[in-house]
Formats: sequence, structure tokens, C-alpha cells
Amino acid sequence: MTDHHYALDLVWQGNRGSGTSGYRDYDRTVLLTAAGKPDLLGSADPTFRGDAARWNPEELLLAALAQCHLLSYLHSAVNHGVVVTAYDDSPVGTMTQSGQGGRFTSVTLRPRVTVADATMVDVARAIHAEASENCFIAASVSFPVGHEPVIEVAG
Repeated sequence: MTDHHYALDLVWQGNRGSGTSGYRDYDRTVLLTAAGKPDLLGSADPTFRGDAARWNPEELLLAALAQCHLLSYLHSAVNHGVVVTAYDDSPVGTMTQSGQGGRFTSVTLRPRVTVADATMVDVARAIHAEASENCFIAASVSFPVGHEPVIEVAG
């Protein structure tokens, strides 16, 4: 077993002068930084008084799941001789709020994969299951991550 460690810095930027003196008295803006990477501007979802122009944690969770699946999928494609020439995804997720709390109840990835040859279509579709099993982020969440892949042939 191998452990991998990750680190970043988060700085709250939302003090308008009176801190958290009231629910409407502060911004939800944050700055995420990590060595050697561009800064990431974060906030809450606009529903929770956040800045719609910044990434919110819910969007970042979708992004992490979609990117992890992509990277696992590309690895599986190489292992199975599938030549992927293009890949994009438009994931969607559902979070259910109950009082002050809430949780994601599902995420659906909708990858559109282009392969080099028509003989690769069936394997390209099948290896989404393998990629899902190998995705560290999907294995770490407590809700279902579904897949609705579309496979196309280049040219």
C-alpha cells in the first residue's frame, strides 16, 4: 500500500470589516493556492450567498469526479488497445439540502469519446466500468456515480 499526500492553502477573503457579525455581513470568497499552480478563486454557490463568477465546492466535486474518470479511462483505453482521439464530458450532480445540511445524492458523468476505428466502439464503451472502479475520487464518495457514455468514430 502506498500513501499519497496532497496539500494546498485556502484563504478566506470575505471579511467586509466586521467579520461574521451577521449572516449577510461577509462574503463567501476564498483563494485556493498550491505551489506551482495558478490560483483558483472559490466561493459558495449563489444560493448560499456566493459569487457566481467563482468556482463553488459543488462544481469542484463534479470537476474532480469527471477529471478522475477521464484519466482512469485513458489509462484503461491504452491497456485495451483503444485509441481515443477526443474526449469531453458534461457531468451533472444532485445535492439534496435538508435544513442546514445536505449531501450529494448522485452524479452522472456524460462522456463523449471519439475513437480512431469502428472496431474499438464496444470495448471503448465497456471500459467505462473499469475506469470507474479505478477512479480514486469515485471510490471515495458515498453516492452513486453513473455514466452515460457516447462513443463516436473519428472521421
